[in-house]
Amino acid sequence: MRKHPHAWRYLIMVSLLALLGVAILVQIVRIQASPEVASVIDQGNYVWKDFFPPRGEIYDRHGSLLAGNKTVYEIGLDLTAHPDMPTVMLALQMAGLDVNEINFRISLAPSDAQYIILDDFVSVDRTKALMTLQEAAYGDPTGKNLDAIYFKAHYARSYPENDLASNVLGFVTEDNHGYLGIEEKYDNILAGIPARMLVPADPRRANEYPTIPPGQSIILTIDREIQAAIENTLDQALEQTKASSGTIVVMDPRSGEILAMSSTPRLNLNNYQSITTVFPGETPFNRAISQAYEPGSVAKILTMSGALDSGVVRPDTVFFDEGYILVGGFRIVNWDGGAWGFQDMTGCLANSLNVCLAWVSTKMENEKFYSYLQRFGLGHATGIDLAQEASGRLKIPGDGDWGPVELGTNAYGQGVSVTPIQM
Repeated sequence: MRKHPHAWRYLIMVSLLALLGVAILVQIVRIQASPEVASVIDQGNYVWKDFFPPRGEIYDRHGSLLAGNKTVYEIGLDLTAHPDMPTVMLALQMAGLDVNEINFRISLAPSDAQYIILDDFVSVDRTKALMTLQEAAYGDPTGKNLDAIYFKAHYARSYPENDLASNVLGFVTEDNHGYLGIEEKYDNILAGIPARMLVPADPRRANEYPTIPPGQSIILTIDREIQAAIENTLDQALEQTKASSGTIVVMDPRSGEILAMSSTPRLNLNNYQSITTVFPGETPFNRAISQAYEPGSVAKILTMSGALDSGVVRPDTVFFDEGYILVGGFRIVNWDGGAWGFQDMTGCLANSLNVCLAWVSTKMENEKFYSYLQRFGLGHATGIDLAQEASGRLKIPGDGDWGPVELGTNAYGQGVSVTPIQM
């Protein structure tokens, strides 16, 4: 085969191109591994950032949304673009933002800052208004456009019905932590699993940020319709009676499920910052689980149950009520101050006779009486799925110790206190 007379030129050209390609690859590797590039990364082009997933939602038993999420915006300013600050502040004011607060934020920024957050948790409406102003100013020949303003969308907790079931739900602050109620009790489940990742430090590259799975949603036993009804009933009752506070709990007696729970006052959860005004001093957030409860005649059921179970009395046991009884040096009378004569145990309960039930408790003796109170759960937390439950105390009286005693909590988590009976 005859050789081309200029083949050697082609070989030289191919060799030179191959050497050039190898040189380029070597240069790429050298630059990537160079200390200069590493120092640029160390200076903040990439940072470790914590990402929090969308918070799980809370529903009633029929799927009505009680707590969800809404989109809000972080609004920032790129100082390297040398923005015209009077123009920027005017636009922010026209969009309805608090320029005094923004000026305060700017005053706190370091002198070498390249990007500052002007405001956060800004509503969609105000953000869109600012975006419209930014679009209108695009290409302004005076150079005073608003291109240096950047928007970053994220989620914030939202309660579509404001104060409905607020004493049960609790609330979430801007740092994504749940406080009180369901939000605190199941904070870890609702909040999901945050992730820490290396991302561009420039907020303008937020589109490069990763997405992570949302937190778990929760379905409550609460019935939204019953909840709304009892809150309306409670408000009317307080208005009619002029009472300072009230509590209503609705429970399914067959399953123990709480269908509704409300107490006063109630908080608009979308404005949780007003909690110290709505709940001044030591006002309980949910009286149904956090406030001591004086059971009154409710305690008679526990006393009679223990007496029947232990065999101290039977339903047909007869007691003669002469209108009072002396126990431990105290004179106990009936609710009407009268004497009811001969009564069996059914009549004692039906007529709610203090004298008769006090006599029954003396028949049980101290050790047996208080053991039944403990077995009924008094002095122990119920384990209800709400934060801040007050477990109460059960003090077994000793020699000479006969003052009023806190007996813990009832089935709803309410504190119970009575005066024990000395034998």
